Amino acid sequence: VDLLIAAGIKVIQYREKYKKAGAMFEECRYIRERTRLAGVTFIVNDFVDLALAAGADGVHLGQEDLPPQEVRKLVGNDMLIGLSTHSPEQADAAAKLDIDYIGVGPIFPTQTKTDVCAAVGFAYLDYVVHQSKLPFVAIGGIKEDNVLSVSQRGACMIAMVTEIVGAADIVSKVAQIRRN
Repeated sequence: VDLLIAAGIKVIQYREKYKKAGAMFEECRYIRERTRLAGVTFIVNDFVDLALAAGADGVHLGQEDLPPQEVRKLVGNDMLIGLSTHSPEQADAAAKLDIDYIGVGPIFPTQTKTDVCAAVGFAYLDYVVHQSKLPFVAIGGIKEDNVLSVSQRGACMIAMVTEIVGAADIVSKVAQIRRN
């Protein structure tokens, strides 16, 4: 987290699937401290209770998580709500919800989680760029060698996981990606 912040990352999402709740809370509490000091937005994936307990800036939901309208009742208007989408139909449905942004992807095949859907490719990204009024984050299999193609299609916010956190030197890797 400290290296991501030092690299100038502006949004950090906590995406843990296997640890016990207490351990996740301790990690989120640490991340919240660090991100708050740095002015970095902190999002918790899936776990609304954890996002609330840690004082996160937002929660990101999947299509099979709690319904966003119910989450909004729990978190109020001060917390961001994001929703993963994988098709034009899901993007259109998301536009009718009280959410703040959508995740668009996976653009390319990815192995960062076990229950990932097939890559949606550029057709869905193009649809969102031209049809959706919601802010969006392009995600899924985005690497240094393909990030420019995602950006050139209109993605202003791009999530990268393994390409950055798997780097031997995170700060240098982020700088290198930004130069390209």
